[in-house]
Formats: sequence, C-alpha cells, structure tokens
Amino acid sequence: MPFVNLSTIPEKEIIPGYRVRFVHCDSMTMAYWSIDTGAALPEHSHPHEQVATLTEGEYELSVGDKTKVLRPGDVAVIPPNVPHSGRALSDCCMIDAFHPVREDYL
Repeated sequence: MPFVNLSTIPEKEIIPGYRVRFVHCDSMTMAYWSIDTGAALPEHSHPHEQVATLTEGEYELSVGDKTKVLRPGDVAVIPPNVPHSGRALSDCCMIDAFHPVREDYL
C-alpha cells in the first residue's frame, strides 16, 4: 500500500464531534481528524507516542499540566502514558501520528 487517497477511506466518528480517517502501516498509525466547534476530548492516556499537528482552526490542548491554544502549524508532542485532553475552539482539522500502531483503532 504505497499510496492511498483519504477520500477512499470511510470516516468514523470516534467520539461526538471527532470524525477521523486512519492510515495504518507496520509501525505507526496516522489519523486525519475533522473536529466540530466545541467538541471536547476527555482526559485520557495511552502507551503510544503521539505527534499532533493542527492544520486548520483553533484547538485548546492540555498535555500533563501544560495547556496551549494550537493554531495552524502548531505541533504538540505527547509522550507515552501522559494524560491529555482538548477542546475545539472552532472547526478544526488535525493530523496525529501514533507510534506504535494504534491496535484499538484497527
């Protein structure tokens, strides 16, 4: 699978207001999110390293004890097992990279 077009991947709503298309490979998962204004991501953690890139909108993200409003081009690095949560301040698009593969999203 060297090439994929995101429009061919069915969108899933994982939690209310968070729609995503996943691309899985041998060692990582990429998530392409569309997030509705006001949609909240409850605090959680997971054993995966995560890199989140905001491409559109404004998103308030808390990682551990730090909170920042992300704007297009901002990147957050979330270490494994660190609690994090968020809230869309506007309609947003975000790309997440997870390592290793998110087996729970297969």
